[in-house]
Amino acid sequence: MRVVVLFKQTLTSEARIVLDASGAIQDAKIKRIVNPYDEFAVEEAVALREKGVVEHVTVVTLGPQSAVEACRQCLAMGADEAVLIDDADIETADSYSVAEVLGAALKTMEFDLLLAGYVAVDDNAAQVAVRVAEILALPQINVVSKIELSDGKVTANREADGQTEVLTTTLPAMVTTDKGINKPRYPTLPNIMKAKKKPLATKTLADLGIAAPAAKVKIVEYGVPPAKQGAKIFSGTPSEAAAQLADALRNEAKVI
Repeated sequence: MRVVVLFKQTLTSEARIVLDASGAIQDAKIKRIVNPYDEFAVEEAVALREKGVVEHVTVVTLGPQSAVEACRQCLAMGADEAVLIDDADIETADSYSVAEVLGAALKTMEFDLLLAGYVAVDDNAAQVAVRVAEILALPQINVVSKIELSDGKVTANREADGQTEVLTTTLPAMVTTDKGINKPRYPTLPNIMKAKKKPLATKTLADLGIAAPAAKVKIVEYGVPPAKQGAKIFSGTPSEAAAQLADALRNEAKVI
């Protein structure tokens, strides 16, 4: 059985976002990581292979050459090979066009199960994996906390309103992971060294035989939240302070 894991390289949650004069994010010095929810998917695929249920694990991502580092991390975790789709025509791709490109790439690959995190922590869209499943006409189970494979089927648990929902579908299928499904391993130094020798292929849209899909969404402008204002302290007796507070809420903040 072969598993393909889709992942995305994202900014760290601690990243301090700074915009340049044109309004674009200055991310040259910001550390990038494997999207944490996708990291759960990679760990699950490797764990299934270690159990002897899966024979081969491939990770696939779309991004610039800087995503090679994220590919190597997945390989160091235990994936067997990586595929990076890098093309200047898709640098500003939205969820729709990313899914179209990944779908085209997967049509050239062999797999029994697709895994991915259910959401990326940067855009919080939760669209790409489900769109890929639709493009490939695959059944899908999303936001799962447990996966079992047997007899050409996948059974997955997911939490719903305090209950556990158990779903089963035939393979091939798409399953997206939630936090709590496992604890991703920290790559050891020997595995990091081994990862440098594992296959890592870079492909363009021409290699996939497709043109750049037209994005459905265009980012017009980025903005950062306004800086928090300092606290305002009201003096006087409790009744006087309360009156000042009410006046400030009504005439300054205009919330009452």
